[in-house]
Amino acid sequence: MDVKIEASWKAALTHEFEQPYFYRIAEFLKAEKASGKIIYPPGPDIFHAFDTTPFNKVKVVILGQDPYHNPGEAHGLSFSVPYGIAIPPSLVNIYKEIQSDLGYTSPQHGNLKKWAQQGVLLLNAALTVEAHRPMSHSKIGWHEFTNAVISLLSREKEHLVFLLWGRFAKSKQELIDKSKHLILTAAHPSPLSAHNGFFGCRHFSKANEWLLSQGIEPIDWSIQ
Repeated sequence: MDVKIEASWKAALTHEFEQPYFYRIAEFLKAEKASGKIIYPPGPDIFHAFDTTPFNKVKVVILGQDPYHNPGEAHGLSFSVPYGIAIPPSLVNIYKEIQSDLGYTSPQHGNLKKWAQQGVLLLNAALTVEAHRPMSHSKIGWHEFTNAVISLLSREKEHLVFLLWGRFAKSKQELIDKSKHLILTAAHPSPLSAHNGFFGCRHFSKANEWLLSQGIEPIDWSIQ
């Protein structure tokens, strides 16, 4: 299948794009759109995380579960929203932790593209969702695809940092080679759970300490 995705990812994931499950994802999305259902993010942004963070530039992976399901919010980067959209509660808490950890003032927007351009793969486990129906596409095959992405990164790359927040993200540890990569886990930054271990986790400074120890340029976590 000819998938419109950044060239290095296209080469790395060619095998996945030819699998029956991936064809089923494509057919499902076509049928949903043909029936008049609204799907987020817009088609050109489904692979935005991959297009913004090429395979050979990945340093850090932040795993989300599901795209935002309200109008204008999802643009293919986990936890991120386009300029002009209200900052979601989980991202507000991420900014609070960064301010506590590194001293950076929280920005007035929620667009995390600056992180993605530096090598932070902002990956959702499901890459699409039906409008106003959270988790509606969690069982159409996306998890098989993104599990393959995580396994590929673990196998082919060295010295990555995986930030796994919440029970769902933590379940992906089994896909990652702990002897090569740093895995940092914490509670989800949602207001429902952030006080159970996300606040105070210092994942952002710890990620940079690891990268520096491996001779890799750290991430500038400030966003202005």
